[in-house]
Amino acid sequence: MQATLPDGKVLELPDGATGTDAALAIGPGLARAALAVVVDGEERDLDRPLPDGARIGIVTDRSDEALELIRHDTAHVLAAAILELYPGTKIAIGPPIEHGFYYDFEFPEGVVVNEGDFAAIEAKMAEHVAADERFTREVVTVDQALERFRAEDQPYKVELIEDLVKNQQVETVTLYTNGPFTDLCRGPHGPGTKRIGAFKLQSVAGAYWRGDSDRQQLVRIYGTAFFKKKDLTAHLERLELARQRDHRKLGKELGLYHFSEAAPGSAFWTPRGTRVFNDLVGLSREMGDDRGYTEVKTPQLYDASLWRTSGHWDKYRDDMFLTSTGDAATAAEEGRAVEPNMGFKPMNCPGHYELYRQTRWSWRDMPVRFSEPGLLHRNELSGALHGLMRVRQFCQDDAHLFVMEEQVQDEVTGCLAFAKDTYDLFGFAAEDFTYELSTRPDNRLGSDEMWDKAEGDLRRALEANDLPYVVHEGDGAFYGPKIDIQFRDSLGRSWQLGTVQVDYLAPERFDLTYTGADNSEHRPVVLHRALLGSYERFIGILLEHTGGELPFWLQPAHLTLLTVAERHADAAHDLARELKAAGLRVVVDDRGETVGRKIRETEIAKQPLMAVVGDREADERTLTLRHHGGHEEEAAPVAEIAARLGTAIRERALLDRQTEQA
Repeated sequence: MQATLPDGKVLELPDGATGTDAALAIGPGLARAALAVVVDGEERDLDRPLPDGARIGIVTDRSDEALELIRHDTAHVLAAAILELYPGTKIAIGPPIEHGFYYDFEFPEGVVVNEGDFAAIEAKMAEHVAADERFTREVVTVDQALERFRAEDQPYKVELIEDLVKNQQVETVTLYTNGPFTDLCRGPHGPGTKRIGAFKLQSVAGAYWRGDSDRQQLVRIYGTAFFKKKDLTAHLERLELARQRDHRKLGKELGLYHFSEAAPGSAFWTPRGTRVFNDLVGLSREMGDDRGYTEVKTPQLYDASLWRTSGHWDKYRDDMFLTSTGDAATAAEEGRAVEPNMGFKPMNCPGHYELYRQTRWSWRDMPVRFSEPGLLHRNELSGALHGLMRVRQFCQDDAHLFVMEEQVQDEVTGCLAFAKDTYDLFGFAAEDFTYELSTRPDNRLGSDEMWDKAEGDLRRALEANDLPYVVHEGDGAFYGPKIDIQFRDSLGRSWQLGTVQVDYLAPERFDLTYTGADNSEHRPVVLHRALLGSYERFIGILLEHTGGELPFWLQPAHLTLLTVAERHADAAHDLARELKAAGLRVVVDDRGETVGRKIRETEIAKQPLMAVVGDREADERTLTLRHHGGHEEEAAPVAEIAARLGTAIRERALLDRQTEQA
């Protein structure tokens, strides 16, 4: 039999050869490093026979698939340890996930497992790892598997098998065994448990079986695994840094916003936080004005007919907040329910379509660029809420461009350039951005010709701007392809910031037109565009990326003046007035505390600049600026400082230290 390697080399192997045999044929070193084999794009166990003529690749610890593989192995080791430590436990599922794995359990009545039990569980897991238990695969009939798991009183496994029979008409299933533990699993797995170099259990959470809140609540144990101890240590250090930079923690410490059960999933912005929020909105307005955008304002609440036209009533209704204009009191007296016939907007686009079609547009008007920092509401599940990152009420730097077909590429290029100019103001590095081109999905609407043109326009715009991109085949919206802008933060995490989407469907559904040069009606193309996304989420990302040290121009307070004694208060306030006149936000700390304590507290609060006001400063009208982190400038006249910093704020410049950090 033959097998073809990624470089095109053909291996001659004996009939029935396995992935291990193929690795040995290449070299003994590779055989020792091998974890699995990829056969015609499918990852498989090493000891499975290879089909003749297959294209194969050997998975080692250097392969992209490797960490996911051993994390799946570790999930099985966790389950084995749990069953030994807590007999009678019922096991559910245990998949690898990004950065780790989890396994769901139903523990016997009266048994409570929490993070305090992790040391004992990890010790038992270490025994299985040290034993280098082989992962053996077995194909059994459905009846054999059902009999086995019923006998072991594992109802979740029984339900999974029954669903496989019902939904996929399977006749056999696969089981994997390591040591005393056997699990229902489609695999693959590594050769043995000893390939798990280092692991750590991390947290415990509740999880409903199959994600259904009407079903049993299980205990989910999360963990992670790596090949080397040093990689695990580095990962845990990153997690600790992320914990310290959690925007929920920083937002509270910096006094920017709060959350309350009075309005779950909606932020209460303090005066300091509102300054930051409004500065971002102001940035969008100012930059949009310079680029031909016209700000509009559309209603919050729309009749169901609009949502039916847009398709949201059928496809998005469960995620919307709905209400009714009916007489609820009369309906209650009559014993009938009031059907909702209004919906709060979860996005701005239908309102912009409605606004566009109220005016007769000519080809001379095109493109029409509507922007709106509109307030939006989405009925997110309570369990999905996460600080500013996932909220029920938010404001988005949203825009919709109504363009002629021949303008699509130029306008997409303009949106991407707009995005770059915006991100530069925050000190983001160009190498921290990647662009994703998502192409036609299977359930798309519109002709292949239309998709060819739309995808080509997006591709050409990316290439014309020398922007690196990856293609996500089939991941576009049903109405058109899109470009998503991904940002890698200082902790190495990826966030989606902006998006540009091409939409040929909305103009059809809303009967949008413009009069062409030929004096006949034509359909515009709609571009959906957001650069920061929601302001709430962007602030959360920015806080975590900078560790709370926002760009100087965005700070809620640019400079804090600290008085030495009570007699210096009047002078400090007088200096503050001069600085404020130049556009600075200045705070005067004239409390009766010691200067040392004021400096410490101002430093902890991550204030970007501070200056002490004593006799010399009052007499000479000079200040010595101290940057957050300890760097101190030479003393300078207040007028000079006001002019320099005022210019930095107007130009949205970063301070030298922030530029170095970026």
